[in-house]
Amino acid sequence: MSAVTAPTFLRRYSLAMRHNLERYYGAGDLHFITCSCYRRQPLLATPRRRDLFLTVLEQTRRRYQFVVAGYVVMPEHIHLLISEPQIKTPSTVMQALKLGFARRVIAEAGRLGVPHFSRFSRSGPQHIWQKRFYDFNVWTEQKRIEKLRYMHRNPVKRGLAVSPELWRWSSFRAYFLGEAGPVRVNEWDVLKMKIRPPAA
Repeated sequence: MSAVTAPTFLRRYSLAMRHNLERYYGAGDLHFITCSCYRRQPLLATPRRRDLFLTVLEQTRRRYQFVVAGYVVMPEHIHLLISEPQIKTPSTVMQALKLGFARRVIAEAGRLGVPHFSRFSRSGPQHIWQKRFYDFNVWTEQKRIEKLRYMHRNPVKRGLAVSPELWRWSSFRAYFLGEAGPVRVNEWDVLKMKIRPPAA
């Protein structure tokens, strides 16, 4: 499998997302979110694009006041582990995140005269992202750790890095090295005590 080929599980769950998709909000759970690029294209394959996505993620985090407990940006999809926001819902957060990133990508492509994106600008950001996203409620510490490990190991499993800390586009370095990256991780004070952080 090449570094930019979507794994089989992404194709499987995309079918499930189209039918009987339900969202469960309001319980104070963390949400493990997976979102794919349009038609599994590697639209996040370059460092510049991944950096841009993280910039937009941090802007969205500040705007809607939610906690990012973990993340990883892969060439054709992203994983997030986030709290429910103080403002709106995770669905609103994802809509804003996808739209904000797509607009930046399309505008940049237009300035550079990239033909691949010229026709997309007329029909909107759905041509950067798949329309739906996968959302799994995480309500136990065991599941939180499981999802973090999965995200942080993903680049290594895909052959994108030889160890998790060498992939700059994940939250692993925040946990392992205490590094302040482009996205603030575990900023629980933004929730104003709405839910409690996980036990140490």
